[in-house]
Amino acid sequence: MTLITNNITLDLVAIIATFLVGIIVYFKWQLSYWDRLGVPSLNPTLVFGDFKNYIFAKCSLGEQFKELYDQFKSKGYKHGGVFVGPKPFYVPIDPEIVQHIMQKDFHHFMNHGNYFDENADPLSGHLFNLEDSKWKNMRVKLTPTFTSGKIKMMFQTLADCTRGLDEIMYNSALNHAPADIKDILGRFTTDIIGSIAFGIECNSLKNPDAEFRKYGRRVFEVGIIDRIKIICILALPDSVLRLLKLKFTKSDVENFFMNAIRDTVNYREKNNIYRKDFMHLLLQLKNRGSVTDDEKVTDDKDNVKEKALTLNELSAQAFVFFLAGFETSSTTMTWALYELATNQDVQEKLRNEINNVLSRHDNKLTYEAMMEMTYMEKVIHETLRKYPPLPILTRKCNKDYTIPNTCIKLRRGTTVAIPVLGLHTDPEYYSNPEKFDPEHFSEENVKSRPGFTWLPFGDGPRICIGLRFGMLQSKVGLTAILKNYKVTLSNKTKFPVTLDPKSFITTAKDGIWLDVKKLD
Repeated sequence: MTLITNNITLDLVAIIATFLVGIIVYFKWQLSYWDRLGVPSLNPTLVFGDFKNYIFAKCSLGEQFKELYDQFKSKGYKHGGVFVGPKPFYVPIDPEIVQHIMQKDFHHFMNHGNYFDENADPLSGHLFNLEDSKWKNMRVKLTPTFTSGKIKMMFQTLADCTRGLDEIMYNSALNHAPADIKDILGRFTTDIIGSIAFGIECNSLKNPDAEFRKYGRRVFEVGIIDRIKIICILALPDSVLRLLKLKFTKSDVENFFMNAIRDTVNYREKNNIYRKDFMHLLLQLKNRGSVTDDEKVTDDKDNVKEKALTLNELSAQAFVFFLAGFETSSTTMTWALYELATNQDVQEKLRNEINNVLSRHDNKLTYEAMMEMTYMEKVIHETLRKYPPLPILTRKCNKDYTIPNTCIKLRRGTTVAIPVLGLHTDPEYYSNPEKFDPEHFSEENVKSRPGFTWLPFGDGPRICIGLRFGMLQSKVGLTAILKNYKVTLSNKTKFPVTLDPKSFITTAKDGIWLDVKKLD
């Protein structure tokens, strides 16, 4: 039976040709979206949009956005529009527009716009992904768990984990063996977060194949299927992703963490166990609806005044705290030590501060000593400038919005991509941005820069809730290493270091190896 002609082959050719023409017409129409709206755009190509290099793994996502940022900035534009495949992304270039989106007009851009499905993928329902009233309620509940007082309460756990770190560094120095510093620091932060978030001694510093370390690594392993998922999440509408029942968390990772959290919760509730950690605070939220200063998981009358956390909600918050806590801090410390190894004058200045501060605290790691290390803070801030763990931040426009000082209206549902790496390496804000210079964060230089040009933790109401903890953890790790050891770049490190195009975190492609020398 024929449909168009008397030749079925010709009919098929005609149908395929019509379909392809339709696809091309759709892409061409879609890729003219920003032009029709009056927003500057570049030269997107069919199918790939502006992200051909990223899609073919020629550069990282952060580098791709930085390249687009630089193109817009060189043309004098204050904003621009780009495409991941056919999907449009609005890219603010001017820090004033960034400030409006992240802070002043936050009610228009409350959500990150990340795809997640709490039902199919329960560990995805965490604070970073949650939206609207769910996010507001969860943020209010979790904020008391990240106060300075609560973090200080957890400090001893951080200090205790430095013993295992020192042992590894000592053996590396003794045996003249290059240290795979990202792996070592990943094990260090896994032990810290495992203890604080789950109340479990992970022992990954002693055993690199410990389960928490194994499954923590699994989350950030990006194979071909994972890259396809990331590209789909960037390029396709959420409605399509839900129709496909796309699940981002790997099944073995979900099973491990859900079981670990469930076992911990059951054990503590049954035995009324108290520990000075994040899990205790989550258990209070689950059973009491709020965080208190006592040691009880439930109140005397077993009443819950507010809506409590479900086990799935508790699990998702513990999961994201684990991931963010171990990966971003270990990455930051790794890049800091890389820069200190290649800038010995900065390393020596930082070591002098460490020794001077610790001498006032009986040479002990204390919370108060960490707070006094102002040059250390500059070093970490400069590290986060050059190597922000999340090189872009996304927001979704939740109601029509007119861009300040223009007549251009962003429509509800538009995704905004804030090019963090582009802002951090803009010579207008940072002199000689390729140079590692902690004085970029001197009081004078910080005051002279526009706001919203340093965004490793985001800003506004959705600023990273774990900012203080992340900074403290990085300070403790760097202090433990630098007070006793001098680090230099090993010949095993491929130089110049390049970013891993497959990772959505700012990570070195072939790792960073350091030579370690014990100081007298």
